[in-house]
Amino acid sequence: MNKIHYLYCLLAFTIILSSCHSRKAVMKGQPGEVVKPQADIADKYSAILGISKGDIQNGRLYAFIDQWMGTPYKFGGEDKDGVDCSGLSQLLEQQVYGINIPRSTSQQINIIKRKYEEDLVEGDLLFFDYDGKKFSHVAVYLQNGYYVHASSSKGVIITKLHDPYTYKYFSRCGSIEVTDTANTSPGK
Repeated sequence: MNKIHYLYCLLAFTIILSSCHSRKAVMKGQPGEVVKPQADIADKYSAILGISKGDIQNGRLYAFIDQWMGTPYKFGGEDKDGVDCSGLSQLLEQQVYGINIPRSTSQQINIIKRKYEEDLVEGDLLFFDYDGKKFSHVAVYLQNGYYVHASSSKGVIITKLHDPYTYKYFSRCGSIEVTDTANTSPGK
């Protein structure tokens, strides 16, 4: 009787643990490939961005964001223990779009083709001038005026571009200029 009771307890414990575990976003396809998003990811990010579920088209992009969301900020960091703004941008461009960009913000500013804010598309880079330093912060544009970035105080988050605090520091934006030497995919 003791063994049976133990097995039932073990089974119940396993079921409880598995039901409490949140489902992790999966990056399907290859870098540069646009794949259909998981339904729960499309639901979550359409609500955050204030758009329809059908507007979430790039499953790799939103799965990447979901995997990194909440990761703490760490200057020079490039992993889930901590990441900085330019590290996040570099990893996102490489893993989602298959584009290799420089590691530092001061170099990333030099690889964009400037554009107007109203012409931004997913994957474009946004630059901010914090603490009186030109181009000291970088983010990746999403949709509907939102971007993802590694905030020094909140970690990886999504922010509205016209947020009263951040918009006053907004400096420049643009698309990554694809060069022959870059490992890129078509369409970006």
